[in-house]
Amino acid sequence: MAEAKNVSFDSIMRDLKARKFAPVYYLMGDEAYYIDQIADYIAEHALQPEERDFNQTVLFGSDVTASQIADTARRYPMMSERQVLIVKEAQNIKQTEPLEKYFNAPMASTILVMCHKNGSIDGKKKNYLKAIQAAGVLFESKKLKDRELPGFIERYLGAKEVKIDPKSTQMIADNIGADLSRLTSELEKVILALPKENRVVTPQIVEDQIGVSKEFNGFELRDAIVNRNVYKANLIIKYFDENPKAGSIYSFLPMLFNFFQNLMIAYYAPNNKSQEGVAEWLELKSPWAAKDYMTGMRNYTGMKVMQIISKFREIDAKSKGLDNPNTPPGELMKELIFYILH
Repeated sequence: MAEAKNVSFDSIMRDLKARKFAPVYYLMGDEAYYIDQIADYIAEHALQPEERDFNQTVLFGSDVTASQIADTARRYPMMSERQVLIVKEAQNIKQTEPLEKYFNAPMASTILVMCHKNGSIDGKKKNYLKAIQAAGVLFESKKLKDRELPGFIERYLGAKEVKIDPKSTQMIADNIGADLSRLTSELEKVILALPKENRVVTPQIVEDQIGVSKEFNGFELRDAIVNRNVYKANLIIKYFDENPKAGSIYSFLPMLFNFFQNLMIAYYAPNNKSQEGVAEWLELKSPWAAKDYMTGMRNYTGMKVMQIISKFREIDAKSKGLDNPNTPPGELMKELIFYILH
């Protein structure tokens, strides 16, 4: 069997929905959401309901050996085209040699799904990795970066024919963060609250369903900084200082840093005098998305942006305890915002 190419979550799901099953799926990584999505889809769709009692098995890596998994995978299905074997907590399997041997000659009638969470296979196990890739699908599920969350939210809702405005997207991303299992759970809650005749998520719906203030959130803080609105920015910072559960420096730093990093890049756009030119240079979805960067270039000089980026690195280091014996996060955030706005 040819060695598998690098695969994405979307490509795996396309094949599964087309009922193109591989003999082996080794799902590993720090983001449990994608691992669960793939394993759950196989569990629900690879076999007919009446076939599952005798042909679908779930094992746990902490309870079985590699030899037991391999022996189970070599069984023939009963009155079915295939059997499904799902191994959860595969990261707890100690001796992998019997599995490597199985991967070198997998059963065509078995779908073996290995769920390896909170990490990946040691890169030194090259023969083991090569055997998995030759047998079927090796997938690494990585945590999304903060800047990728808005796109994930829009795609998730779009697949369910639900629209969302940029402010609502950022409110959800800032408040929930990169825990995709929790994020999708909150999105489902929002979807259920939408009226059938108007499938659009608004800041008011986010505030009602998730409990995020539409006046005091990361999106509004970013907007105040973009427009150099000192009063509004200080009002929002004061709110978060008094309500630490509503937001913190740890959620705002990446978002604000990303804006100023892109703003620095915008200065080098061949046509930085037009929204279209800046949008194309920053690879934004539309010229409208470049509006804030046009405003930013009016309100901040290139030299000031460079200084702000340097300040971000200093505050980020201090927030992690470097050269900072006792300054609390709230005070660090005030220091950063003051520096940006003055």
